[in-house]
This record gives sequence, structure tokens and C-alpha cells, in this order.
Amino acid sequence: MFSSLFNTSDPKAPNFHPVSPKSSDLFGDLEPKDLEWTCAGGFATETQIFYHFLEDETMLMCQVIHSSIGVWYPTIQFTCKIYNPKTNKSIWRSINVSNFVTAPPGLDMRSCKADQFSITCKPSSDPSHPEMYVIRANLSDDLQVSLDVSRPASVPGFKVGKGPKGGFSYFGADLDKPEGYVIHRFWPRTVASGHIIHKGQATVVKGVGMFVHAIQGMRPNLVASRWNFADFQSTAYGGVSAIQMEFTTLDTYGRHGPGSGGVTVNVGSLVLGGKLAVVTAETRWPDEPLKESSPVMSRVTHIDPVHDSDTGYKQPSALDFRWAGPSILTGSQGTVSASLSVDVGKPHAPKGLIEKVDVLAEIPYVIKTMLNHVVGTKPYIYQWQNNVKLIVRGPDSIIPGLSDGLEIEGILFNEATFIC
Repeated sequence: MFSSLFNTSDPKAPNFHPVSPKSSDLFGDLEPKDLEWTCAGGFATETQIFYHFLEDETMLMCQVIHSSIGVWYPTIQFTCKIYNPKTNKSIWRSINVSNFVTAPPGLDMRSCKADQFSITCKPSSDPSHPEMYVIRANLSDDLQVSLDVSRPASVPGFKVGKGPKGGFSYFGADLDKPEGYVIHRFWPRTVASGHIIHKGQATVVKGVGMFVHAIQGMRPNLVASRWNFADFQSTAYGGVSAIQMEFTTLDTYGRHGPGSGGVTVNVGSLVLGGKLAVVTAETRWPDEPLKESSPVMSRVTHIDPVHDSDTGYKQPSALDFRWAGPSILTGSQGTVSASLSVDVGKPHAPKGLIEKVDVLAEIPYVIKTMLNHVVGTKPYIYQWQNNVKLIVRGPDSIIPGLSDGLEIEGILFNEATFIC
């Protein structure tokens, strides 16, 4: 408190510093340390999330969330959602786990375990898929999950930007002592196999998806006012994926200090022909018009927002996603671009809606108590799954015919999160 009274720093100095590498440095190769659990103290939320589409288009999501809230003991949750779009039925479990450990004996900090689950990161015996996570979870008397998730050798994990600070967006005027940060590290294409046992009945699991390890290194209600996420996967042309993660800062964080916020940061990637082809990143400043086209693009637009009386927010009726960037594939130089549109309907007539998640009803009590003290905070997550077409253009050396443009059919899982 007293330090702020005598603070003589420029009130108009930038207090938000988005990840913004040069176009030649967008791809940052992941080191083993990048995927280690930090379990940071203070106020931090750290998570590992595995998203997969099974052969019948069922979506399977497994997530571990480590939440540190000041002086309280961290809360660790394991959540699992299984959604069948043909029956429109979901299985959902969210449990607070006990005796969480990282690293487990004999393993490194990329692995973790608790009484109710274990996630082991280890080398694979298959050189075409050199790394894998082994997930074993007993979520209730009637739901057990056994899943092996591997990364193709042709699709390296990535962060946006190179080096130990690659991928970080920092909050606060002092970069040497930031008030907080956001970081995402991705495996943008994964293969999953295993089984699910629900009510004593075993179902074989086989599918494709993605993995993300993310950290919000500050109070969650101060990081962003909203988020967008997209995960498109297709088995066509040897494997295609298009992912995006986007957040928009509160008004308190921007490039001219408090009052200049509302900055949107988006990172993403394209996997084409079973290879990581493009990494994208884009920052949208509220006082700077967004160019219609740019050599590097990573953006999502909400189309025709409509007030939703269930949540109090304006939900989009449709969303447009766009990617563009230089190919990182050897022998396939040139620009690659992609776009997709998804119609999610109106609040009274939704299309592909899985759920409107009332975040306060799902998060641990301590976090809920903190957020309830923030005036106007009423977070909701809209989740949709739809069949869409990704339109892609790029060098023919990546996929024959790509220079003329290809329409690739696949499945899109996307989220729109409103915090305040």
C-alpha cells in the first residue's frame, strides 16, 4: 500500500507486454522443462488439458487444474467430460484430489499423481510417436479412464517464441518483476488410445486431438475479461489440425497503463499433411485498427452477438477463425493461410451447444469466495462442437493442390469464455 503512495513511475507506461516474436521466430521448440509442473505459490492457476475426438466423433476431455490462492493450501482438481454429439449426452466428473505429487518417484516434473489419478510423461517405444502421456484415472465408482496419448514425430510441441521466455505475456510495468504472466505450450496433434469404463461397461478409445499445458500467473479475475479457444481436427490428407487460444485483458492492463486495456492476444498453429506447418500469433490493440489482411494472422471474430438471458452475456451467433503465417517446413517455403466459420445459433435455437458452464458452480470453494468479492464477476463458458470445413491455401509441396485452396472437413470444439 505505502509503496504505491510513493510510486513515481510513469502512469502511462506500458503495463502489459504481449508475446510478440518476429515472424521468423514464431516457432519455439519445447524443451522438457517447458512441460514441467511449476506449482507456483501466490496466486496462480496451472493446468494440463487433453482434448480428443474419438472415431464416432465423441469428444473426450481430461484436465488437471492446480490452483494456488495466496496463503491457502493449493487445490487440485481432475475434470473429465465425455460428450456424444449423436445422442447429445454428456458424462461429467470434477473431483478434488488428495495427496497430489509432482514429480512422482522415479519420474520428472512433467508427471504427476494423486490418490485418484496418475499422469506419466515418458518416451514411447514407437519412434514415429516418440513422446507420450499415460493417463490413469478413477473418477468415481462408475467412471474410470485409461488413456495413452502420444505425439507424432512430425508434429513437434511448440510455444510462441524461442528461448526460456518464449510464449510469455507479462503483466505489470516492470518486466524484471512482473505482476503476473500467461503462458501456453502445445502439442497441436496427438493420438489417443485406451478405454473408458462407465457403469461397468468398457468402451475402446481411439482418436486424435491435442494437448496444452497452460499457466496463469496471477489472480484469474485480473488476467482477462474473456477467452476464446478452438480445436479443429481432421483425419484427411494425413492429418490436419488448426488450434487457437485467445484472451483479452481487462481495461487495467495495456500499452499506456491503466485505462488502455482491452488488448487481445491470440496464438495458434496449423498442422497440414501430418506435419506442423505454421505457428501464428497476433496482438490486437484497442487504439489501433486491425488490418483486414496481414502476413501473420491469428484471430477470431464473434459474429452477430445476441443477449443471452441465461448468462447475461452477448453470445455470438457465429464465429470466424483465421490463421496466416510463413511455413516452417523445410522445402515448403511460402505463406500458409486458413479460415473456418462456424454457426452456433441463437440462445433460443443453439447449434452444437454442449453446455453453458457456470464457472462459479464448478471451481473450488476458496477460488469461488475470492471471485465473489469482485463486483460484476459472473464467469460463463460456452462450449460447442460442430462439423465444419477448414479452407486452407499454401505451397503444393505441403499438400498437392493446396495452392488452389482446399476445403478440409473435420470437427471443431470451441469455447467462448466471458469473465466479466
